[in-house]
Formats: sequence, C-alpha cells, structure tokens
Amino acid sequence: MRTRNRQARTQASWKAALLVFAWFVIPLGVHAQTLAWPDKPLDSGTALEGQVPALARKVLAGYEDPDRERELINRVRLQMAAGQPKAALASIAALREVRRETAPEQADVLFIQYAIDADARLRGETHPAAAFRRAFARLDDRQAARTLPVMGADLPRARRDLDAALEKQRGKTRIEQTDALELIRLYQFHTVYAALLPVLPDLLAEDEARRYVIERDVVVPGADGTSLRGLVVRPRRMAAPQPVLLGFTIYVNDSWSLADAKAAAAHGYVGMFVYSRGKAGAPGEPVPYEHDGEDAAAAIDWISRQPWCDGRVGMYGNSYNSFTQWSAAKHRPPALKAMLTSASTAPGIDIPMQGNIFLNFLYPWPLWTAANATLDADSYGDEERWRQLDANWYRSGRAYRDLPAIDGHPNPYFSRWLEHPTYDAYWQAMTPQGDEFAAIDIPVLAVTGYFDGARVGVQHYFDEHRRHNPNANHTLLIGPYNHFSMQAGVARVQEGYEVDPVALIDLPALRFQWFDHVLRGGPRPDVLKDRINYQVMGANTWKHAASLDAMANQRQRLYLQPAMSGGTEGALSEQAPGKRAESLLTVDLSDRNDANWNPPALSMLDALDPHAALVFRSAPLTAPAELSGLFSGQLDFITNKRDFDLNLALYEQLPDGRHLLLSWHLGRASHARDRGRRELLTPGKPQSITFRSERLVSRQLQPGSRLVVVLGVNKQRDMQVNYGSGKEVGEETIADAGAPLEIRWRDSSHIEVPLLR
Repeated sequence: MRTRNRQARTQASWKAALLVFAWFVIPLGVHAQTLAWPDKPLDSGTALEGQVPALARKVLAGYEDPDRERELINRVRLQMAAGQPKAALASIAALREVRRETAPEQADVLFIQYAIDADARLRGETHPAAAFRRAFARLDDRQAARTLPVMGADLPRARRDLDAALEKQRGKTRIEQTDALELIRLYQFHTVYAALLPVLPDLLAEDEARRYVIERDVVVPGADGTSLRGLVVRPRRMAAPQPVLLGFTIYVNDSWSLADAKAAAAHGYVGMFVYSRGKAGAPGEPVPYEHDGEDAAAAIDWISRQPWCDGRVGMYGNSYNSFTQWSAAKHRPPALKAMLTSASTAPGIDIPMQGNIFLNFLYPWPLWTAANATLDADSYGDEERWRQLDANWYRSGRAYRDLPAIDGHPNPYFSRWLEHPTYDAYWQAMTPQGDEFAAIDIPVLAVTGYFDGARVGVQHYFDEHRRHNPNANHTLLIGPYNHFSMQAGVARVQEGYEVDPVALIDLPALRFQWFDHVLRGGPRPDVLKDRINYQVMGANTWKHAASLDAMANQRQRLYLQPAMSGGTEGALSEQAPGKRAESLLTVDLSDRNDANWNPPALSMLDALDPHAALVFRSAPLTAPAELSGLFSGQLDFITNKRDFDLNLALYEQLPDGRHLLLSWHLGRASHARDRGRRELLTPGKPQSITFRSERLVSRQLQPGSRLVVVLGVNKQRDMQVNYGSGKEVGEETIADAGAPLEIRWRDSSHIEVPLLR
C-alpha cells in the first residue's frame, strides 16, 4: 500500500527546490524525435559552454507543442539556454498572459528570476543586480512577496542533477527530444541561479528594508515559565495595530518563516513565527508535539498584548504547523480568532501510526527536527540510509522496536512513540478531545487534497469538530492537491493524473482572501460556497455540500464475490450472494523474497501490482456516475491468526485500462472498533470488521469504467509487520510468524460507495 514516505521525506529540501519548480510543474510533453548530439565527446569540457546551447538551438528549430502553456515554458528555457534573451522575455510575457486566466495574482511575477537574468544579458550586464533592482522597483509588496519562494535554490543539488543528465548522454551521438528538454532545463536553471545567488542576499535585504520592519530573535514567553524564540514582520507603512497571522512551528529555518511572514505583512497584517520550545536558541530540549499546544496558547496571549497587535490572532500553516493550531485551540486562548489549516497531521491518528500501524517514513523525522536547535537536514536527507534501514529491518525479521539498534543510532522520540501503540492519554493530550472540540467556536478553514497523505488528519479534525459542535464554523476545501499545494501552488499533474483546469486555483492567494473575510469583513472567497467544497475529478467542476452525506444521493453496496473456477480475480457485484462462498487469502509472513518490492509511487497506474492481496472487479458502468464521499464496508471472515493489518484500496479502472487510486483504508483488525483499546481476534471463528475510509474523494466515473477493490494485508518494508501472534506488534519477530496467515473472506463481505446519479 502507498504511504507518505516519499512525500514527507522531500520536506527537508522543499523550500530550496520544490517551490522553485512548483509554479511550473507540468509534463515536458511526449516527443519521439531524436537529434544528433553531441557534436564532440562530452568529456571534452565544452558541454556547458557550447554544446548545450547548440542543442537548445537545434530543439528550437523544430519545437512545437499543442499545449500552449507547456510550449511557452519550454520555449523560455530553450531560448535562454540558446542565448536569445530578447525572445525569452517575449515568451515570459506571453506565458504570464496565459497564467493570468487561472492565477492573476501570480501572473505578473511568473519566471521573474529568469526575466531578471534575461534582462541583464540583453543589456550586456555582467551580473544581475541592476536587473533585479529594476524588476523589484515595479512590484508592490504583495507581488514582491510572491517572488520569495523562487529567490533561492540548492545550487550544489542543481549541479549534481545537471551532471547526472550529462552523464546519461556520455558516449551517445543522439538524444531523445524529451531528454534534451530535461537536460536544457537543468542547464538553464543552474546557469541562472549560479549568477543570481551570490548577489541575492544583499539585494533581498535592500528590498525588504524599504517594505518591512523585521524583528528577529524575539523572546516570547511560553507555558510554565519557558522561553521561546520568534520573528515578527510588520509593514513599514502600518499606521495602526493590525491582526497578527501566526505560524507556530518546529521547523527552524528563518528563510522559510520570513517568506511566509513577509507575505502576511504584504497583505497588511503583522506576520509572525514562533518556534517550538528548545528551538532557535531557546532554552530546553526540543520535544515534538508534547508542549506545542500550551506554548502556542501562551504565545498568543503575549502577542495579543503587543502594541502592534489589535488583540486578534489568526493561525495558519501546513502539516505540523496545522497540528500546532489544533493543539493551541485545545487550550482555547481568547485572542485566537481564526485558523487556516492545511494538510493537518493528527498525532496518534495519522502519524506516526495510521490505523494503529506505525509507518517508517516518520522514523527519521524526529532526528531531523529535534536533534538540535535548527534542523538536521543532512541526516534527514540521507535517503540511502533510510532505504537501507527499511530493507535491513525487513530482511532481518527483527522486532520493530529494534529499528534504532539496526540503524546504529538512538531515536528516543520514535522509541517513546512505540510505547503508545493505542490512541491513549499520551496522544489525546496533544489535540482537542470531546468537549474541547465543542468549545472551539472560531472560524476554521481546512484545505487538503486527494493526493495529500495527511488528509486522514484533516478528516479527523473536521469530523470530531462537527460531531461535538454541530454548529461549528468549519469549512473544508478539497481538490486534486498534494501535501504542499497550499504553499507551493497547484501542479497540473499529480502522481500521473492530469488535473482539471478548474482545479488550478491560486491556493496561496486563498489564504489571505479567507483571512480578509473572517478578520476584516471582506467577501467570502467564491470557491467556499458551503461547508464542504470539492472539485469533482474528471468533471472539471466544483461542487458544494452542507455535509458528507449530502455529497451523494445513494450508497451502492457491492459484494466481494469469489473468483470463478480457474479465475484469478473476484467480482464486485450488486447482487447479494445466493450461497455461502469464500475467497481465500494466504500470506506467508515469514517470506522475505519480496524484500525489494516497492508500493507504486503514482496514483495513475498502467496496471495493478497487488501484493499480499486479492482483486475484485466490477462490471463496466453503463451510465455515468459521480463517486463523492467516503466509502465504507463490512468484511466477514475467518482467520487462523489473532490479528492482522488490513489494507483495502479502491480503484477506478478507466475504459483505456489504466487504474486510478481513489481511496483506501488502512487499519489493524484488533483496533477496528476502537483506536484506544485492542480486541484480539479469535482464530477459527466467524467474525466481522466494519470500517469507514478516512480519505475523501470525488470522481466522475464514465461509462465503461469499473470499480476495483484490492483487499489484502500489510507486508512491506516501510510499515510494521503484524505477525498475528497477539503479542504487542512492536515486539513481534519473524519467529512469531508461525503458519502462513489465512483469511477466508466470506461472500457477505461488501463495500458501500457513495454515488450521485
């Protein structure tokens, strides 16, 4: 099954690399053409100085693309690499007009770093300082703030990527056009930033000094007499106290925080970041999750009494920075007036375990965030180390609690988490519970995506808030977005799926539109028309509903019928079973021949790769239908084990044969009824599991499509392996595997999918 490991572990380099490309993440296009290149051996030392520009001119000579935006993006890169700055500036201008249709606030600064470089080269200037000043003199504060994500890059990484692309062509005399476009993109990117980065810090400081008043290393009181550190950014022309937009985070990186705080100030607010205790030079030991709520509440109280604050604080942020909002709201600080959450993590619910199953992708995270006063990016970014740890643990069959010993380094926080395999008081102390949710009466906007690994946490907060406070002012926005879309912008392709044009909204701009609405009485953003606002994938439309139930008008029950004699797949049938039958799943939990198996990285697949699972497929749809909401089900079974970890995925098989992952459910069987209390299974006895997926989805199904269920158990190297002995799973070893796991799924088992017809 898919996990968030790849997505989460890219976060260390997110601001340095991902955001640089996020405005323009679209496919390069399919080009079958090959070109004669290079003219000289690449080891001659002339590749960068002459051969790549020559290649760019060759590609330009015959370049065309039916996708206008993609054509312009590639043309800018080609023209800059080819030494044609005037043409590149014209293409940038045309690209901005195209993007103005979907993201007008972004359009005027698109590719500004490339426009600066081209302008300098066109004028014959030896470095880009003067061009930078000319460009930024024309920008207002909001426009300038929109440029900050691209005003930086990981140049050594960019050079490594370029060298790897050149190495790929070594010894060859022809190059595919797609490879040529990628090589030229890497060359052009490296060339621009190699010139810009040396002068950038002084230029940014010069520009920000005329726009903002910035205070760094601000001492902020936390709870229990502790001391925190933060930074404040105020508009230089601010005439009266203003609401403060606050980010509370464990991620100590002033360039990240300053970019967000300056964006807030550019919109007339006071922008502020406060770091978790023990971070950024504050005294104490960094501890993820445990103290953030009480510290954030104390910080909010202090902020509300500062002369530049009008007494109101709004919180915002992504992932961990959304968790800290809910953790603060648990303590209900009076000055907290609004929360804009996105990709919200919920400790004990979706991290470091989901469905009570611990996930390896979180293992290096506390070493990154809590090892020192800033961030240990070198350790966190060591992908090979973490891949080897997963593989070595899985092959060894050792207990999950032995991960630190296998790694050779202690990981005290992860080890502490393993001591709490149920949703117990330790986890519950971090976020609101029961009446604490009921007391949260401020506006909340939650943003997530169908490709966001944290949408389980978003759903948890939404459900619990609405359950305990039916009148809660809690609005949900969901579309084909990923974990970083709220900050990085919306990519046109998400995990192999090309998003509908209507989904390409400006999410960073939405942040300030919403705060203007709830704190200043401005208009409600158009996309937020009801409690739940969702983009129907494949229909190119937004819809709006007052509740989850209102997203559909029926729940279609589909029974899991066994494969016919000689068949390999079962059926999803609307007809109730006429006689008792079973589908047998057998998994040898001690087998390690699958140690190299990886779950698919994409959601759009050419073919399924079921692992430790059975497949059930429906008949083709004869009429269109919209699947919108949360699917659920009941699984009736007999097993020979006292426990197993359920893994059930729901796909759409498109008429062309591809498969799109719609949603899935992950959960430990012994916790199916209660996250907080384990109930072991009884081997050999008929029993049932009922479930509801926590991954919301909306998809327009076309005639000819099928629904597909992949029903199995976890057996992969990046999650706990539950051997079914009934012992604590973190203590089990491969010696506890015993006989192969057998689950006889009875044909009364079914799923229910929410449909609108």
